[in-house]
Order: sequence, then structure tokens, then C-alpha cells
Amino acid sequence: MTPSSHPDADTGAESSTGTETRTDPAPDPETRNRARATRAHSFNTAAAQYAANRPSYPPALFDAIEELAGRSLTGARVVDVGAGTGIATALLRARGAHVLAVEPGEGMTAEFRRTVPGVPIVRGDGNALPLLDACVDFLTYAQSWHWTDPARSLPEALRVLRPGGSLALWWNTDALDVPWIAAQARRIERYFDDEQAGKRGTGSNEGVAGTHSERAFAGADHVPDHAHRVVRWSRRVPVDTHLANVTSHSIFLVLGEEGTEAFLAEERAHLWEEFPDGQVEEVYDVLVIVATRS
Repeated sequence: MTPSSHPDADTGAESSTGTETRTDPAPDPETRNRARATRAHSFNTAAAQYAANRPSYPPALFDAIEELAGRSLTGARVVDVGAGTGIATALLRARGAHVLAVEPGEGMTAEFRRTVPGVPIVRGDGNALPLLDACVDFLTYAQSWHWTDPARSLPEALRVLRPGGSLALWWNTDALDVPWIAAQARRIERYFDDEQAGKRGTGSNEGVAGTHSERAFAGADHVPDHAHRVVRWSRRVPVDTHLANVTSHSIFLVLGEEGTEAFLAEERAHLWEEFPDGQVEEVYDVLVIVATRS
């Protein structure tokens, strides 16, 4: 999966279903920006669902970040941008980092304060960071960089990073080489009649994002020197937790309750057939990209 095909990311106008390809007229920028804003803010109405059901991240991810950055998170000054409900923030703090969270959404901020007490959080977003110049060692974006405009967010990141500081971006992506996960992705694609809706993982025709990580910086005036790593991990969760995770993505949140319930009724039956013990084995490839300021 590339960051542009993340289920919460903005998608293009071209999609395919089965063997037919549909190309719709591209919406004007204002329409696209409104739709993007609607999806971005949809999380504020589902913050508790997000906190309770979204997957965490494995220790090996933070090992990879430290290796790619060439420095430890322990004792580092870290700003976690688009912190959401604090899933990554809590892990960064446990790693020994001094963390400040930045989050634009009121609902997510309220949930963050309940789940990660004691960590300071300020309202803001990656396009205009409420931070001084050269003040942080790490700037992290867990599942959130794709909501920014790299033409603005990359210069902002370089502005606030100290020399030698690192920008770390990562996404939990579904491992589409696992047959049941690929089948679910196809069902989501058909349900939304949208090719991008089903590309939730790294198993698309382009393979693991790797050499396509430059796409994370599309729109910026330059692509910074960066390195990447893919870390595979898994978790076992009840069927209902898995479904709550799936439907916590913005594409479902903006669909509404009636449409989401129709999908859930069908998808639950598929999952019980695949996992008769009621425990779903979710498999993830975490794509992590680290760019270090010279």
C-alpha cells in the first residue's frame, strides 16, 4: 500500500470494479477539499470507537525508527502530530520520550485527555504547527500524514526539527498477501464501487510501498532524503472488535449508520465462516518512513 491508498486518505476520481473501469470527471479543488475536511473531521464523532478498536503498534516499529534516525527515542523531545486518541503517543512516552501531542479535532482531543492523562496536548495540525523553530528531536505522524498538504507540512516539519532531528511517518496497512484480508478488501471495494476503498494494505500490484515512499511527499517542492522499513505484526481480536476497527475508518464514518449496518450484516457472516472460533487474526505491515533534517 502507498500512503495515497490508505482507506482514510483522499482518493482520486478513477476507480475500477471487476473488469470495468469508470473514470469520473475530476471534482474541482474546492469540492475535493470540502470532502477531505468532512472525512478528516468524521473521527471526532467516533473517538471512543477509534480508541477502543484501532490496532496499536509493535515494539519493532520503534526499534526501526531509532535505527533509521540514528538516535534513541529515550530522552528525546518528540511532538506527535495528529495524535488522535493517543495510541502512538502513549507508546512513545513508554519508550522514554518527552512527548507533546498536537491534534486538530475536539472529539479526539477529549478522548486523548481521558486515555493519556499527563501528556500535554495542543490544538493544531501539520500544515501550521504551533511550535517554535528548531525545537524538537522527532516529529511523528502515526496514521495522520496523509491528512496534511505536503507542500505546507514538509516545510513546517523541517522548520521545527532541530538539525539532525527526524520526521517519522507510519501507517498500519493490511497485509493483502493474506487471502482472507485480500478477500475483505475486494468486498469493501465492491461495496463502495471504489478501487481505492479496497486498497487497505501493502499487497496491491505495486507491492509493499518501499520504493514508492516518495509518494508520501507528493506536492512538496522536493522529496527529502529518507529511508523506509516495513514491519509485519499481528493481533487476535473478536469479530466485533475487528468490525468496529474497520468501520472506524473515515470512508465508513461519512457513509452513515444505515449504510454501515448493511455492510456489517454481510461482512460478519463472512468472518464467522473464516474464523469459527470468533477470533480474527489481523495481520499488518507497518510502513515507516524516516527523513532526517541535515
